[in-house]
Amino acid sequence: MPSYLRFVRGIVDSDDLPLNVSREILQHNRQIDVIRGASVKKVLGLLEGMAKDDEEKYQKFWQEFGRVLKEGPVEDDANRERIAKLLRFSSTHNEDDAQSVSLDDYLSRMPEGQEAIYYITAESHAAASHSPHLEVFRKKGLEVLLLHDRVDEWMLGSLTEYAAKPLRSVAKGDLDLGGLEDQEAKQDLDKVADEFKALTERMQKVLDDRVNAVRISHRLTDSPSCLVVEEQEMAINLQKILAAAGQNVTAGKPVLEINPQHPLVKRARDEADEARFSDWAAILFDQAMLSEGGQLADPVLFVRRMNNLLLSSD
Repeated sequence: MPSYLRFVRGIVDSDDLPLNVSREILQHNRQIDVIRGASVKKVLGLLEGMAKDDEEKYQKFWQEFGRVLKEGPVEDDANRERIAKLLRFSSTHNEDDAQSVSLDDYLSRMPEGQEAIYYITAESHAAASHSPHLEVFRKKGLEVLLLHDRVDEWMLGSLTEYAAKPLRSVAKGDLDLGGLEDQEAKQDLDKVADEFKALTERMQKVLDDRVNAVRISHRLTDSPSCLVVEEQEMAINLQKILAAAGQNVTAGKPVLEINPQHPLVKRARDEADEARFSDWAAILFDQAMLSEGGQLADPVLFVRRMNNLLLSSD
């Protein structure tokens, strides 16, 4: 059996196998390949039947073996679509952290004009559900899958679409809502971006060694700032996972997006003192990093900057 079905135990009735040869040769025997293929299809068929006919029983199965099954889209390209149908996720549609939403459930609730399946990855359900990247999606009533298992980042490298709908991270690249985009609001935001151009350029200069760019956000409605990686860059959560595993991670600098309507951003724009402005820029970056579940390079400096700004406030 393939690795993602390693929880399966059973006996297969078959014709005689050439057991008088080495195990390596036996593993490449044509009859073994036939048995393996038939066994995988049988198991997937049984799981599909359980998911369709006894949802409660399937949910218990998922709680035990769901993380293992998520390895399937990477390991078994031929059955990727069938495995994807069996996957379950948390979602903004539900209040709890239960992984009970299938991709078909998600598709059935998509409004007309939505062109992609949206998701976010984080180290925990709380971090995912409270992410500032979700603000515009909640405002528009758009569902987002909340992925917080470590295997999710690896799985998404292979599971890039389902039912001809691309899976798209809400924390990567420039936000594109397709047919759901409010063109008038977008034009207004473009005007605001021109008004705040001096601020973004000023912050870019201060944070040049930490960010690739500073820009006005289409995502944020309540939070002052968030971090975004480019479409082809490694996700921030994956960077943390690899670093924790001792891997040498070389990733590009993120983009800092700021909310022009937030009082902190307006305060930074009006700050004339360059030292305090540098503190404001650093605070907005560090807050965005913390909201991603990241760790600050110098927490003491963050606290000192925060205290200085609190003491100097009117």
